[in-house]
Amino acid sequence: MIEAITRTLFTRQPEETLYHYTSLAGLQGIVGSRELRSSDIRFMNDSAELRHTLDLLNKQVTRRILSGVDHPELLNAFLDWLSKRIVSGPMLFGASFRANGNLLSQWRGYSVHGKGVSLGFDPESICRQASAQGFSIGRCIYQPDRQAALIEQVIDGVEALAQELGNPSRAAQEAPRIFQNIEEDLLRIAAVLKHPAFEEEQEWRIVSPIISDPHHPALHVREGSSMLVPYYAFALAPEKQRGVSLNHVYIGPTANAELSMHSLRLYLEQQRSAPRDGISYCQIPFRKR
Repeated sequence: MIEAITRTLFTRQPEETLYHYTSLAGLQGIVGSRELRSSDIRFMNDSAELRHTLDLLNKQVTRRILSGVDHPELLNAFLDWLSKRIVSGPMLFGASFRANGNLLSQWRGYSVHGKGVSLGFDPESICRQASAQGFSIGRCIYQPDRQAALIEQVIDGVEALAQELGNPSRAAQEAPRIFQNIEEDLLRIAAVLKHPAFEEEQEWRIVSPIISDPHHPALHVREGSSMLVPYYAFALAPEKQRGVSLNHVYIGPTANAELSMHSLRLYLEQQRSAPRDGISYCQIPFRKR
């Protein structure tokens, strides 16, 4: 049941250009390597969303227990497991794209002042590459009523798995195994549930399969703002393809838009990554700091 929920969340495919906000240095790293660093979702800038999902689960499970379910021991065990395992278990990697490539909040949050770009990737190319690497792609969900309905279905699924075992005491003993069997689905669901305050982002997210092997060839570590961050090197193009498939690029607020556009156009042409629909300036006034 829970697997079916996850499958539904990652069925819809994007049709619009998928934008990724970054800095000029980030652009050079992405286009030059033809890779995107998909981070362990617990280390992403929006990592509070994992806590958001845990809070939703805690609230709904507690409500059920207080309403008088037949076997509250299983749900209590689920709450205890969530508080420990889901934040320190196996790795799940994700990378974010926006349907809107020119948002002031995103320029402020995901680019360096005066050096921001928004890379507009071809959605079909991203979907092909995701499929080739075992990733899924899903649209983030922001609406509280949809989130609540999904969480209810997840808890229904947990209870259904326990009922299959028949004996309540056996279900309690088997609880860790039951929960571990749905761990990947829970993480994938958490990856696309975001706080309603972020709805303007219109975010799509690529999500890896669970990775437990620290020696996985695509697994690396980079320096973050305050700690080392595990990431998966997501290939943006097939090995034989030169360059990445870009539909469009925005340049963020900068002191000299014309020169910035000229040098960026030159660089992308050199890298065989010239965007099909060209480069645009964001038209947001640049403010010196």
